[in-house]
Amino acid sequence: MGWFAYQTLKEITKNNPDVHFVFLFDRNFNEEFIFSDNITPLILSPQARHPFLYYAWFQHSVKGLLNKMQPDLFLSPDGFLSLGAKCKQLPVIHDINFLHHPQDSKWLTAKYYNYYFPKFAKEATRIATVSEYSKHDIAKNYGINEEKIDVVYNGINSFFKPLDEVSKQQTKQKYTAGKDYFINVGSLHPRKNIPNLIRAFSLFKKESNSDLKLVLAGPNYWGVSEVHKVINETNLKDDVIFTGRLADEELNLVLGSAFALTFVPYYEGFGIPLIEAMQTNVPIITSNVTSMPEIAGDAALLINPLEVVELKNAMMQLLEKPELRANLISKGSSQKQKFSWEKSAALLWESVLKATH
Repeated sequence: MGWFAYQTLKEITKNNPDVHFVFLFDRNFNEEFIFSDNITPLILSPQARHPFLYYAWFQHSVKGLLNKMQPDLFLSPDGFLSLGAKCKQLPVIHDINFLHHPQDSKWLTAKYYNYYFPKFAKEATRIATVSEYSKHDIAKNYGINEEKIDVVYNGINSFFKPLDEVSKQQTKQKYTAGKDYFINVGSLHPRKNIPNLIRAFSLFKKESNSDLKLVLAGPNYWGVSEVHKVINETNLKDDVIFTGRLADEELNLVLGSAFALTFVPYYEGFGIPLIEAMQTNVPIITSNVTSMPEIAGDAALLINPLEVVELKNAMMQLLEKPELRANLISKGSSQKQKFSWEKSAALLWESVLKATH
């Protein structure tokens, strides 16, 4: 969500110098977010990092300002609206995972989202979302006409690029003592399905007898204790590597040096690591549910994320069939052409124009 807001607003504000944009922050901000001189930044309190404070910020601070300023549109890149504000409003609702899997969020956060997001969707002038899957999901569950919802895909950050062999060898040396590895990119959040990935990797190790490792590249989340429990059960302590959160260029190195991306959540509104893997020429194993088949196209092996043996079999296929890896990489080169931040910004701006006219 952060990348979406940053990249689309950077393009939109620069491409529309005759439009005045007001950026609302809940704390001191970095000047790098003020992309051009047609932006006025404003700080409103309180800092909103808790459901009670979301309410205070959007329903009091932001609403008061909107009613005073009466802008042509309030664009909310993370989906929250100010109910009852006297202006048109366009939320970007990336997905509604909290409806399908409330147990994967903190209790109060899930309650807040499930109470307010249906109201935001109904009050919105238009809605933007990041996949056809999410569009249908929002329309069906919130009773919204699909014609009111615009699909704005995510793009690929420019620091992702294919690597030369020397960079790959150096990266493998640094993280896995020179061994090939599968990689998962993203926070260690419950819906990322990491325990099942580790179970499948354990079966793969036994069947293949290979020295491949599994790299988990991303920050810890509150599902991490289950991950460590499964590692201990499967005796894979030396074969699973945690990198923590990586700087942009380092993430490109770690992803671009991988044998394959194994990205198998049971719910995604989009799944940005899929297109990042395509950009770095890495083959993909991903889930056959929610948005992932739409985003991956034919550039991935699709598996049921709840079927550990199916995931293990896909890993074996990539190990045993070099021509399959090459084929997936080639298809990824075509599929990734559908996604860029320039396209995302153009589509979001189209949605803005529809909402304001």
